[in-house]
Amino acid sequence: MAQRTVLFVLFDGVQSLDVTGPLEVFTGAEKQTPGSYRLRTASAGGAPVRTSSGLLLVPDEALEDTPDPHTLLVPGGQGTRSPDPHLVDWLRRHGPRAQRVVSVCTGAILLARAGLLDGRRATTHWAYCDKLARDHPAVQVDPDPIYVRDGHVSTSAGVTSGIDLSLALVEEDLGRDAALTIARHLVVFLRRPGNQAQFSAQLAAQTASREPLREVQQWITEHPDDDLGVEALAARARLSPRHFTRAFQAETGTTPGRYVDRVRLEHARRLLEDTGDGVEEVARASGYGTPEAMRRAFVKALGASPAEYRRRFRPAPTR
Repeated sequence: MAQRTVLFVLFDGVQSLDVTGPLEVFTGAEKQTPGSYRLRTASAGGAPVRTSSGLLLVPDEALEDTPDPHTLLVPGGQGTRSPDPHLVDWLRRHGPRAQRVVSVCTGAILLARAGLLDGRRATTHWAYCDKLARDHPAVQVDPDPIYVRDGHVSTSAGVTSGIDLSLALVEEDLGRDAALTIARHLVVFLRRPGNQAQFSAQLAAQTASREPLREVQQWITEHPDDDLGVEALAARARLSPRHFTRAFQAETGTTPGRYVDRVRLEHARRLLEDTGDGVEEVARASGYGTPEAMRRAFVKALGASPAEYRRRFRPAPTR
């Protein structure tokens, strides 16, 4: 098996966890399977860099002297807001030579500036997805998944999703057992599916300012299997259906129907992840009525059936 060099690009203002999370994954893989990876860190001129939290990192080498790696990993952080033009130019010239290009969090902004995401589907931290799409219209930004893989280019969302993506890469390189061992050591799931949502329905939507609407949001969350049609929810808020729909969307940023869909999907996901309940029971408890209705919702939102989602997400039992 050929050794794969993984190069971590460092710069002032880098997010330390974007570096150390994936680094621990690949280090674990190398310890488990010696000779599988050669891990290097590099910065412009080989100079030490200060992370966004104040930690000083001393790289192994200068970017200018670094051979082209197998996997080029670009972390995010505050330093991506006004990046060094020389760093972007280096990425533009050397990125296409790497067999795999990976970004964590706002590292996707650096890849986009270097033109490495043009025509590709990508993601980044949810708070910066709009900016990435606005500043780089040639990039197909998907704000929902925790990571996206498009050909040899992979992008991930905020911080810990870099660990998920790194585990997926190790699983691709060395197999599921190797990735599972590393995940257990780091006390994380083997991997969350890349298309799992970045945040919950409650975080995705704003909290309504008016008490009746907040109570409705809470009711939806606590009773996903109840009648959550607009008329029923409007009656609970003591508003007409038309007034309720307008007010709910104005205060939460989403329609009642979409909010209900998100809550039910999240509830079903949690039951599939944490319980052994059958698919039919999960569908009924989550308000879908039938397994087929839940399957359609899962395929549309996550690209996987409930059975596939459970298989991929639930950690394998320890033998």
